[in-house]
Amino acid sequence: MLRLDGATVRFAQRAALDAVDLEVADHETVCVLGPSGSGKSTLLRVVAGLQPLDAGRVLLAGVDQAGVPVHQRGLGLMFQDHQLFPQRDVAGNVAFGLRMRGAARAEQARRVAELLELVGLPGAQRRAVAALSGGEQQRVALARALAPSPRLLMLDEPLGQLDRTLRERLVIELRALFGQLGTTVLAVTHDQGEAFALADRVVVMRDGRIAQTGTPLEVWQRPASEFVARFLGFENVVPATVAGEIADTPWGKVPVPAGSPQGPVRVLVRPAGVRLVPPRDGLPCTVVARTFRGSHVSLRLRPDAGPHLEAECGLEGAPVVGAETGVAFAAEAVVVLGDSPTPPVA
Repeated sequence: MLRLDGATVRFAQRAALDAVDLEVADHETVCVLGPSGSGKSTLLRVVAGLQPLDAGRVLLAGVDQAGVPVHQRGLGLMFQDHQLFPQRDVAGNVAFGLRMRGAARAEQARRVAELLELVGLPGAQRRAVAALSGGEQQRVALARALAPSPRLLMLDEPLGQLDRTLRERLVIELRALFGQLGTTVLAVTHDQGEAFALADRVVVMRDGRIAQTGTPLEVWQRPASEFVARFLGFENVVPATVAGEIADTPWGKVPVPAGSPQGPVRVLVRPAGVRLVPPRDGLPCTVVARTFRGSHVSLRLRPDAGPHLEAECGLEGAPVVGAETGVAFAAEAVVVLGDSPTPPVA
């Protein structure tokens, strides 16, 4: 459905997009993740035709979009601030794209009713936009974007203005809706939880380039680099030297999976792989912080050697701040990232 070949956008001397190659298949939901300034919103604007390319191509269904204006690309656009028309009621907003395409009034009414049912707002045609909650406005914006049956739906931080509980519920509903409609979706967000719940495939960007792409499970379980690992919130990353199935780290000897890259690397130990054991049976540590996470407790540990460690444990028997414990490491939760250790600053 969508292909970017060497897509490049420069602002002054900085490349907002740096020779990006990306494909999105029919009926696939792809979420682009990245910190501010990583190029994810620029990528969306390039596909939409809102930002010209300095080099490369955008192809939709195999057709180069150079010179094709926004309204002729057959795309649906949905932005963080909804951009609803306050002077129009719900039906007037949803039907906007249909009117622009010259659809008959009966067809507009049928399609509006159908979409409002789909997004969970049946019978809301005559409601004023200003009287809607944030979640309801989000649903209207989605219905409006879907009304002309776009071949590609593009979402820019679609749930960014909603509270967490509503956002989590809408993500589940959106994924089900896209599956029901067979919609092809390209979304950008900075929220990892939102992307991982919504996407078939996740693309992580850094400085205008793609740092990693894969299924949510692949990216979460096997970050490709220290940047991706830290962006996802993992802190247990240290330089190491791997020989065989053992990594020599600031925390001592840490087991690594068979077949791991050898030599100087960066190593991630996922918090679930930091096992609490009696102090005499592992790396001695002191609990310096603990945070209740609902299903588990997160611990911050200060070891006798090496940087602090993040760990997870069950609710029952979680050690208190100040407690002494030992730590052992589970090889299946260790990821050899492949990054060479950063050389010391002279």
